[in-house]
Amino acid sequence: MDIKCVMVLAGDLPPGLAVNAAGVLAVTLGHRVPQLLPPDALDASGEVHAGLINVPLPILVLGRDGLKELRQRAARQDGLTVVDFSDVAQHARTYEGYIAALAGTPAEALNYLGVALHGPKKAINKLVGHLPLYGRAAPA
Repeated sequence: MDIKCVMVLAGDLPPGLAVNAAGVLAVTLGHRVPQLLPPDALDASGEVHAGLINVPLPILVLGRDGLKELRQRAARQDGLTVVDFSDVAQHARTYEGYIAALAGTPAEALNYLGVALHGPKKAINKLVGHLPLYGRAAPA
C-alpha cells in the first residue's frame, strides 16, 4: 500500500501563523505516526543529524470552510490519521487552557487553520488531489 502524508493550511493565514500551524501539525503528526521518523544519520565527519521525515510532505492551501469540510470527511475514513489545528488551539496559552476551551466549543463552531493527513495514497488523493500547493495560489 502506498502511503501519503499532506498538510493543508488555511489560505488566509499571515506567514507567522501559517508557519506556527505547520509546526504544530508536524510535531503532532510525527508523534501520532512514529514510523515517519527514521533513525538518525551521520555525515562524513561522523556528526549525528536527526532523522528527517521519510516521505514527502506537500503543504497545500484551502479556504477555512473547505478545511472544515476536509477535516470532517477525513475523520470519517478508516485508515487515515487526521491531525487538526483550530483557532481554539491557536488562542490557548496552555494545553490545559486548550482542553478547557475545546470542551466548551461545539464542533460546528471550530475554525480550522490547518489539517494534516497520513494514510493510503489513494484515499488522500481523493480528498486533496485538486488542491494547489501553498504559496502557489491566491489566499482563500
